[in-house]
Amino acid sequence: MQSAFNGHDTLRLRLDRIASSTRNAHLKPEVVLGREVVSEEGYVLAVRILGDKPSYNSVEDLSGRMIPLRAGDILAGTLGSRRALRGYAGEVPGQLAPGDTLEVLNLGGILGRCTSVNPELGAPFQAEVLGAVLAFPEMGDRVGVPAHIRAHAVPAAETLRERIPVVYVAGTCMEAGKTVAATELVRGLTRAGHRVAAAKLTGVSLMRDSLSMLDAGAIAALTFNDAGVPSTRAGATVPIAKGLFNRLAQSRPDVIVAELGDGILGEYGVQDILADPDLMGVRGALVLAGPDPVACWGARQILELQYGLAITAVTGPATDNEVGRRYVRTELRLPAHNARRDAAGLLQAVTSSLSQWKA
Repeated sequence: MQSAFNGHDTLRLRLDRIASSTRNAHLKPEVVLGREVVSEEGYVLAVRILGDKPSYNSVEDLSGRMIPLRAGDILAGTLGSRRALRGYAGEVPGQLAPGDTLEVLNLGGILGRCTSVNPELGAPFQAEVLGAVLAFPEMGDRVGVPAHIRAHAVPAAETLRERIPVVYVAGTCMEAGKTVAATELVRGLTRAGHRVAAAKLTGVSLMRDSLSMLDAGAIAALTFNDAGVPSTRAGATVPIAKGLFNRLAQSRPDVIVAELGDGILGEYGVQDILADPDLMGVRGALVLAGPDPVACWGARQILELQYGLAITAVTGPATDNEVGRRYVRTELRLPAHNARRDAAGLLQAVTSSLSQWKA
């Protein structure tokens, strides 16, 4: 593909797919590519999909729709890393040039060099690097710069401007029921007459969860991707979270429901948020989602002993039937409410905790 530049430094191209992770860059289908690629997180590239896949074969577009990827499709995605326990792991290589091969690491269109494959998902899409998508920040600019998702981003912050109570939803791992719980809490609090804002503070870029919370009635919803970050990591999540809360405060919510993507142990920086006194100082409730009793027991040990945080209620697959709920209630002495089957009970536990916070 490098020869397609024909001795020029730029090339005009039409995109078939624009991944949701690029949304801050405000791309149009017609783009200009540059030959020089900045191989760092957050930069936007155009790639060509090299083959077909029977599963995990879609990408989330700018509207939040999941659309299929097929061999030959030209995709705009975002360079980033992923460290998912139940997904692909990958990183941004040290250098890149047109003609190199990358993998599509998640449904949001994060691009990187895959270092570990989850057998349930099969191998990821491989994609040929076509070039760097260029942005033209100033009207009339004829020389573009490599597009980055920090454009139009919500700024990070060192302090919280307002003390709005936050309902944190944390889990022991991915797919533990966090988003279902967060969505049901948004729905229940909204129907109770509250103005509810929502956030996803950690994880790897995908709009699906925040869109689910908007559908449930949130007046505003943001993710770390809105702060110009393709995936979170230790050392960076606290100022991102404070920046998102400050922006959400502009919509004048009564409460914020904030999902902590991935698990309380992991490489996405959840631990930094749990340890931050300002962020935990606005904690109106802390809901734990766990897949089984052992995970719930371990999470309680970590949250209470290491961080000094009391759990408001437990949800997730561990509460799917009476066996798990009985263990949580009798052995852990914690409320257990399944978000799918007992959303009202979960809401009552959270509402009670919020009432004590405001008092």
